[in-house]
Formats: sequence, structure tokens, C-alpha cells
Amino acid sequence: MPLGTFRAERFRCLTAVEIELAPRSNLFVGPNASGKTSLLEAAFFLSRGRSFRSRRRDALIAYGCDAFVVTAQTRAEPAAVPLGVRAGRTMIEWRVGGAAAAGVADLAELFPAQVIDPEVHKLLEEGPGRRRRYLDWGVFHVEPRFLDNWRRYHKALRQRNAALKADAADEVLLVWEKELAVSGELLAAHRTAYVAQLASPLARIGQALIELPISLVHEPGWDATESLSEALARDRGRDRRYRATQFGPHRSDVAVHVGEKPAKDRISRGQQKLVAAALMLAQLEVQEAERPGRSALLLDDPAAELDPENLGRLMALVRAVPAQLWVTSVSPHVAQFLDDGRVFHVERGAIREVRDI
Repeated sequence: MPLGTFRAERFRCLTAVEIELAPRSNLFVGPNASGKTSLLEAAFFLSRGRSFRSRRRDALIAYGCDAFVVTAQTRAEPAAVPLGVRAGRTMIEWRVGGAAAAGVADLAELFPAQVIDPEVHKLLEEGPGRRRRYLDWGVFHVEPRFLDNWRRYHKALRQRNAALKADAADEVLLVWEKELAVSGELLAAHRTAYVAQLASPLARIGQALIELPISLVHEPGWDATESLSEALARDRGRDRRYRATQFGPHRSDVAVHVGEKPAKDRISRGQQKLVAAALMLAQLEVQEAERPGRSALLLDDPAAELDPENLGRLMALVRAVPAQLWVTSVSPHVAQFLDDGRVFHVERGAIREVRDI
């Protein structure tokens, strides 16, 4: 849901900031290294439980401090819902509605945030793990059974891998293979159905952004001409040699195509960023169609590496997404692409509202 009040304390250079956000467009303007990206990173952490810039949580804590705190209140009717996270190097606490939450999934339900940053092209360039996370984030928001089944699959996977490392008998492996196959087939089906949901908006957004349709092909992690149960049984000998399960949704990927060819074979680095941005926008569109009025899009310095034509195309699509927008820029001219909202000045970790858009 759109946020109203947002606070971040001891998060990177943000010693103690508090802002009141507009429900639609929020532009954060300031010089480089002023704290703009840190603000988006804090919002992303509140939604995802991780940074989009660093794998090290201690890198997010302000120098000389033990923990950071990020809190917010949604604009939900009839009453705002408080959200919060306090995280140190070895601890993390989540809160929703003033009470302890089981985990970040409880916050993600209320504040699902997506980010488009200068590193967004890594969605195409890096290995399948990043694309699996992209896919699973989307499935989580449209398939109520997904999270429980995902946990069920990964529990069975851990148990089977432990049995393989212990050189357990086939009878032990079979116990976990049955559970792995049932939950894995369902997990793959959820992902395949979600890719189908993305098809129409992704083709349309790709045409608008790069003048070519973009499409995805889900690769489930085993040869789909046989069942996962058959694949596990057939490959048990190799799994024993490697002491790890080689087939299953934990090895899945999603191939990105531009036109009719794999994206990596036909587009430049600059176009990769536009294609990756299209994937994020299509995901937001599906998410909002399922449950309107929940999402936020964090857009970090879109003018930095785009020429005026491509910037205009991207911002036209961004403006069409019915989500709360958090946009950073070194120049206030980006405001021309946004709906009514608020403009904030950011400098040396301090943030103040300066005017309306």
C-alpha cells in the first residue's frame, strides 16, 4: 500500500530522516552521494528484507552504530498500518500493526516495492538465481499457496541433500523424493502460470520501450517431457556422486527473448537496461491488476544513462503504472514526467520537502 510517513534512522548516511510522502509521485533531488539512493534502499529493505546494492547487512548500518531502524505507516483505509524493521549485524526484528511479525513476508504483503536502478541490467546478465527471485517475487503476490509450497519444497530439498551427503540408503532418499516431486511440480506450475500472466503486458511494454516485443520462456529445472519424480529417480546415481540434487525448481531459469531471439544475442548493454526495466514494469502491472493500490516503484536516477528519447519512453510507461513512485534525480527537470506529488531536496543525508510537483 502507498506509504504516508516514512522514517529511517542510522541507515547508511541517513542519521535520522522523516518525510510525509505523496500518495502518487515523490521526487528526490540532490547531488551525487547525498543519500538519495540510500533512501530508496531503506524503503526496499522494509519491503524485501534485503538491499538491492549490497549483500552485507552491516554495510547498511551507519558508522559507529549497532543497528538501523526503518519505520513507516501505510495509507490504508480506514486506518494507517504501522510497519517497521530493526536490524543489526546478527539480529533482525519485524513489526506490523504494532506487534511482532513472523517475517518479512508480512511486510511485503502490505508494501510490495519494486526497484529500477542503474544495475537493473544484471537481471539479464547474471545467473539464473536473480531471475528466479524476480519470478518468485511476482508469484508470491498473485498465488496465495505459493509461499507455503515454496517452503515445503526447500525443506524437502535440504533433507534430501543431507541424506545424499550422508550416503543414505535409497529408501531414505525415496521418502524425500516423493515430497520434493509433489511440491516441485506445483512450484513449477505456479511459475509457468505467472509467466503466462506477464506475456501480454510484457509484449506491449517492450513494443513501447524498444519497438520489439519481449517474451519469457520458463525453464523448470528438469526435462519437462518427464515428471520430476522420474527425473529424480533416473538421476539418483549422479546426485550421489555430487552429493546434491541436480534437478528441480531450484535449478530453474527464465529465458528472456526480444523479438524471436534470446535477448543476450541481440541487444546492447543500454538496451539490456531497458529490457530489464520492462520486466519490472510488467510485473508491477500484473501485481496491481491482482490487488490494486498496493505497490511502490523505486526509480533511481533514470536520467543518468538514458538519452532524452529513451528517458521519455521509460517515464511515460512509469507514469502509467498505478503505483506510488519514489524517483531520484540530480536535476529537478524529471518532475515534468510525473503526476502531481511532492519534491524533496536531499543533501548530506538530510531530506526536506521543497515544493509540490
